[in-house]
Amino acid sequence: MRSAELARLAGVTVRALRHYHQVGVLAEPPRGSNGYRDYDVHDLVRLLRIRRLASLGVPLERMPDLLDASSDGAALLDELDAELAEQIARLAEQRALIARVRALDAPPDVPAELAPFLAFFAAAGAPSELTRIDRDQSVLLAHLVGDERMPQLVRFYERISDPAIAPAVVAFSERFADLGPDTPEQETAALVSDFMSAFGPLLTESSADAMLTMSRAAEQLIAEYTGDVLNPTQRRVLADLAAAVDDRLA
Repeated sequence: MRSAELARLAGVTVRALRHYHQVGVLAEPPRGSNGYRDYDVHDLVRLLRIRRLASLGVPLERMPDLLDASSDGAALLDELDAELAEQIARLAEQRALIARVRALDAPPDVPAELAPFLAFFAAAGAPSELTRIDRDQSVLLAHLVGDERMPQLVRFYERISDPAIAPAVVAFSERFADLGPDTPEQETAALVSDFMSAFGPLLTESSADAMLTMSRAAEQLIAEYTGDVLNPTQRRVLADLAAAVDDRLA
């Protein structure tokens, strides 16, 4: 029989048949005097066995040993079953995450744990420009702290969302968003001073929780991001704030 007939009988495409030849699971018969390759029923049987193994998830590169009875199929099935169990567990975790994102009505591109706090400050009137920056920074911070330290980051967001602190956070955000090249130096100095007065205790508490401790590489990534999205005056105030925080925590 010709390749098209063999493929039809086995329920595969001619392209798949050629691929099986290329990877070596199905021998390619020599061409006859007419220039065509002739297959027989033994080729069909082997092709059906290949399809059966493929339906179980056996990789093509593992098939020759099974097809030629030179390896133990039971061991391979145990291995495949373990791999499938891991995949099912990952899919279950993914579905649980999707359910949590839906329950929080959170954007799918931000960490679900932080989404409620981002939504809270957006609704509280934080400047839209800084809200977008906070969203991107939350994505970056969540990645940098990792799953193990995510609870510490969540605690920090919980603290700044406290009703006793949140209005001051929004007010500071508004003042920070208004900074520009015409902002007097006296005003920027007052902003740094007011920030430390309002949030100094919170920063000390967060430092004790080790949330703010990051690698040098992580700090550089955050600095690179803020350097791109803030204007020169905002960057200078941010540097002054960082220095004041370091002095307080020293």
